[in-house]
Amino acid sequence: MSHNARKKTAAGSVFSRRTFMHKTATVAGAFALPTIIPGSALGADGKVAPSNRITVAQSGLGVMGRGHTRRLAYDPSVQMLAICDVDRTRLEATQSVVAEAYAKSSTPCDMVTDYREILARDDIDALVIVTPDHWHTPQAIDAAKAGKDVYCEKPISITVSEGRQLAETVRRYGRIFQTGTQYRSMPTIRAVCNFVRHGGLGRVKSVFTHWGTLAGPMGAARFKPYAQFMDWKKTVRSHVPLNFNLPAESVPDRLDWQRWVGPAAWHPYNRLYHTNPTPGVVPWAFCRDFGAGAVTWYHSHAADIIQYALGMEESGPVEFIHPKDGPYPTLTCRYANGTLLHLVENWEDVKRLYKAVPQSARLAGNFGGVFVGDQGWVTSMTTGGQIEGGPEDIFTAMQLKTREVDTGNNHHENWLECIRTRARPSTDAELGHRSASLGHLTIIAYQLQRSLKWDPVKEEFPGDEMANRLLTRTKRI
Repeated sequence: MSHNARKKTAAGSVFSRRTFMHKTATVAGAFALPTIIPGSALGADGKVAPSNRITVAQSGLGVMGRGHTRRLAYDPSVQMLAICDVDRTRLEATQSVVAEAYAKSSTPCDMVTDYREILARDDIDALVIVTPDHWHTPQAIDAAKAGKDVYCEKPISITVSEGRQLAETVRRYGRIFQTGTQYRSMPTIRAVCNFVRHGGLGRVKSVFTHWGTLAGPMGAARFKPYAQFMDWKKTVRSHVPLNFNLPAESVPDRLDWQRWVGPAAWHPYNRLYHTNPTPGVVPWAFCRDFGAGAVTWYHSHAADIIQYALGMEESGPVEFIHPKDGPYPTLTCRYANGTLLHLVENWEDVKRLYKAVPQSARLAGNFGGVFVGDQGWVTSMTTGGQIEGGPEDIFTAMQLKTREVDTGNNHHENWLECIRTRARPSTDAELGHRSASLGHLTIIAYQLQRSLKWDPVKEEFPGDEMANRLLTRTKRI
């Protein structure tokens, strides 16, 4: 379902930056408001006709990327036309997955190592971005300017200013953008959030969510050979991603490391950045130049769910209160309506430090939080069992079909439907920016080791030059 007659660009050709920018400017002007053929237009056999499928390409083919590929390649309303990665081993492995899905199709799925080749094609409607964090915003902005709709993994940025630039670009070019915070689209979690949002707990006084140190993720066995380069005593206490002087290793022949680093500050190749373990599918996130630590690992999901439930998904806190100079034992975010979001290293802190829920409460899971209002409390975590809360009659009022959390969701489906209808998706660029920003601002408070005032309208720290400098960073290219 391309916007123009399908004109295939030869795979493997290389575009200059000047050629690419000329094409994106042309496309942006021509396709700001494209006409989309409805996905309900069916072929004679009752299936979506090939000419009516949304044509998609994907950039980034690690563990997370392969999950996206399988979801899209087996969707009858989608045709994958290209996959992109700077690692040819991953390209070839993913190509076999797509080939299996399209065994009866005569339309090839091309392999490329430069995402700009995808954006220069006029037969591709949308780009799915599953790269390391530092490439999310540059690729998404280029895609929007090239007239492509975008699905981008979270966090959509690694700085606040970068996220704002992305949100404004998507709006200016009229693109459909979905942030990969799928937990919002799980029916049980969404029901809990809507219950809280519409006053089911009365006034929400406090919310609690996870924010741990690097000790947990970096305790994995793959880090042990490099412990001498990591100042382990400092590392295990850090609440923010760090840069390390890791030893340079030989770049595998299959990998274009220059392109992998791209806009980030230069680091020589080390396997810790690119080894893709399971669990722990975002190996770069411990490094400040490539990722966003806790924001990448889990906090973006939690921030999206929490701010939606609070009705603050297009805003943010007005204050970040550090335990060194504030009244709370852990870093705390205060919203304009007085609601406090406390960041805790483990769920026992909710009971031990804050005594916010009964000692008998079962708190487990991730990617969500604990909401405490003046009429009760409820959890919104996944991967930890059923939804908990009290008093028991809140579940009668909530009318949940089940308290068990099924991680199945319609997040991709919502994005695809919005491409057809041009409606607003469930977690668009503005919402993705605000949920990522909550984490980026938390990192700044931890970096400066002090409390901060924040203006969520102007998106600045009033009168705080040192903090404001951390809202952006210089790009290498």
